[in-house]
Amino acid sequence: MCMVIFAPLFAVFAFATCGGYSGGLRLSVDCANRTQSDRSIDIAFAYPFRLYQVNFDAPTCEGRREKLSLIGDFSSSAEFFVTIAVFAFLYSLAATVVYIFFQNKYRENNRGPLIDFVVTVVFSFMWFVGSSAWAKGLSDVKIATDPDEVLLLMSACKQQSNKCLPVYSPVMSSLNTSVVFGFLNFILWAGNIWFVFKETGWHSSGSRYPQETLEKQSSSYNQGGYNQDSYGSSGGYNQQEGNFGQQTNYGQVDEFGQQQQSGPTSFTNQM
Repeated sequence: MCMVIFAPLFAVFAFATCGGYSGGLRLSVDCANRTQSDRSIDIAFAYPFRLYQVNFDAPTCEGRREKLSLIGDFSSSAEFFVTIAVFAFLYSLAATVVYIFFQNKYRENNRGPLIDFVVTVVFSFMWFVGSSAWAKGLSDVKIATDPDEVLLLMSACKQQSNKCLPVYSPVMSSLNTSVVFGFLNFILWAGNIWFVFKETGWHSSGSRYPQETLEKQSSSYNQGGYNQDSYGSSGGYNQQEGNFGQQTNYGQVDEFGQQQQSGPTSFTNQM
């Protein structure tokens, strides 16, 4: 149930906070010649963080301006992360529809639970890899867009007579949130592996066979005990009949426990 509720929601937060990001920074360069200064150098960048394509102009404090660009290409990890989030969102929606409206077909021939189990394992692994890669990529993006690092690219800032300062730094809170939701998605999908496995035939067969074995052993034990008791009771009954027979031969009691006369034998002897 948690999977049905939270998986699509967490996936949306993951790719929205990363794929929808746009930020920027502002720098200030005060040249020794005040007329050449530029105190509002704006640099904007966004997803997918191909920073080498982000260009900006900066004064050289020598009567001209230079065209520079940021350093780095972190699109691979960012796009990989967003792709996983989008596909996980689509699969979660499809699985929710199947769980609610097509439960019988889902359990038919055990094919649905097996497919669901394999896909869940794959997405768990992909979420872990994608989140780890994007966490490293985000760390590199922060370094590449650090105003102090960008100032080192400007030739004017290498001269002590000029003064270079960062005005404001990019806000990375949404990107940090995307990494958090990435690992939350990994925990959610990995935790759902056990619940999906319980729906498969592998779990059912593994739990059914030991139960059948115990039932067979129990029935065999009860049958053996019953035969032994029957044998013992019948043996005792036969032995009692033998004892009664012996008493009858001596003329004391018959098999019904009544006294009998030995009259005919005595009459024969008298004759």
